[in-house]
Amino acid sequence: MELELGLSQNMLAGLAVIFGLLIGSFLNVVILRLPEKMQAEWRRDSRDFLGLEPEVSEQPVTLSKPASRCPSCGVAIKPQHNIPLISYLFLKGRCKACATPISIQYPMVELLAGLLAGFFVYHYGLSIISLYGIVFSYSLLVLTGIDLHEKLLPDQITLPLLWLGLFANLSGTFINLNEAVVGAIAGYLSLWLVFWAFKLITGKEGMGYGDFKLLAALGAWLGWQMLPLVILLSTVVGATVGIAAILFAGREKQVPMAFGPYLAMAGWIAFVWGDKILDSYLRFLSL
Repeated sequence: MELELGLSQNMLAGLAVIFGLLIGSFLNVVILRLPEKMQAEWRRDSRDFLGLEPEVSEQPVTLSKPASRCPSCGVAIKPQHNIPLISYLFLKGRCKACATPISIQYPMVELLAGLLAGFFVYHYGLSIISLYGIVFSYSLLVLTGIDLHEKLLPDQITLPLLWLGLFANLSGTFINLNEAVVGAIAGYLSLWLVFWAFKLITGKEGMGYGDFKLLAALGAWLGWQMLPLVILLSTVVGATVGIAAILFAGREKQVPMAFGPYLAMAGWIAFVWGDKILDSYLRFLSL
């Protein structure tokens, strides 16, 4: 199903980029505040379980409140200083009030959100494929940002992403439903088995349960056939980055590394180019 508005493909893609930049600003809020909201809920639940009085001084954290402020000086960010990408360039990457450098994460997430929306609309038009592709991509983008900062892949994102993948494939949008269900099961169990094998051998936990759920979600979207490609790509990239960080950035070997971002990147590549990669590989084997 594709919606026709009488606009050229380039114009539609340009409008999608602008839309994506605006959504990217919201994605930054989710990346920053969802972990804070979860931590506040954990503290509240823990105090309730222990029979302690609630922390009355603690201000509730939601995706809309409190208003955005500079994390350094606490000054509220004015609307004109919160325009996606443009404000960062205008302010030269620094807070207007205290001149503290603004994290590069904010413009990068906004830019990626814009480019991702433009990419899908340019290639697939205003279609259900584009809508699913953008939602899939934004979910992976948020998960990547949170995991890099917090070493956490929230169920609030991974589980809806899994169910949405199954729903999308009810009608065979990307793959048939049987492949999606088997992909979700195989995605979870494959990393679950690796986790327990590693723990039994070393006595250490090599990854978190969020990684299982993320790969299960990718399996629901891509099918079980794509899982070897996703695991291979994520492992190779993750190992390369990890070794480079140890050799050139002085990273300690004992410091845990988030695996979610590499799963997310590999999953996105498989979502967009997986069939072409597998076809090229099979043709190479047949030479």
